[in-house]
Amino acid sequence: MMPISFPSRKFLTVLCGTAAMATVAGCAKDNEIDVSGGVGITATRSACPAVAVPLHTGDVTLFDPATSRDARAIDVVAAVTNVVPQCNDTGGEKVYQLVNFDVVATRRDAGPARTITLPYYATVLQGGTAVVAKRLGNVTVTFPDGQVRGTGRAQASAYVDRAAATLPADIQERITRRRKAGDQDAAVDPLSLPEVRAAVQRASFELLVGFQLTQEQLEYNVRR
Repeated sequence: MMPISFPSRKFLTVLCGTAAMATVAGCAKDNEIDVSGGVGITATRSACPAVAVPLHTGDVTLFDPATSRDARAIDVVAAVTNVVPQCNDTGGEKVYQLVNFDVVATRRDAGPARTITLPYYATVLQGGTAVVAKRLGNVTVTFPDGQVRGTGRAQASAYVDRAAATLPADIQERITRRRKAGDQDAAVDPLSLPEVRAAVQRASFELLVGFQLTQEQLEYNVRR
């Protein structure tokens, strides 16, 4: 099994963001700055890791024979779907993120009942690049007799250190501090400052799930 290169990834699915900043003060809409009583940004932020399926790992194609890549040799095509996160952020030193997901597959022939096992991974990233943890699992997909469609269900989970996922107080103050018109930094977006951006990135975690592909399977997905 080959490791996935995450830094250059794009997501098929992003279900919750750990570093998303939204303005909620006054009547301001998302991504706008509230100017009532001075310019400032009120940031709502969760310690829960974002959940996503990286591009090229959300589906897998099995061939028969296994060495063929001819379209006529496609045996089973499976995809990760219905990804549902459930985060426990009620207190304590750790934040627990649980993810349930389905695997929907289609086989070439509607033959006898059949069961296949597909490996998947769950990886926790910090700051978009640092792998904090990685776990492997297997999902069982069952095809009923005479049916070409099969389904399976699996889950992944992760614990994230709350302190690491929390912005330092000085960074929070720089983001949310109200600025009056005429102040030297009134027109400066604090999130554009390198040190603020770096702190937000360090405190951002992601839980990524997808199929644990072989080198050949990943290359097939990329070329497709």
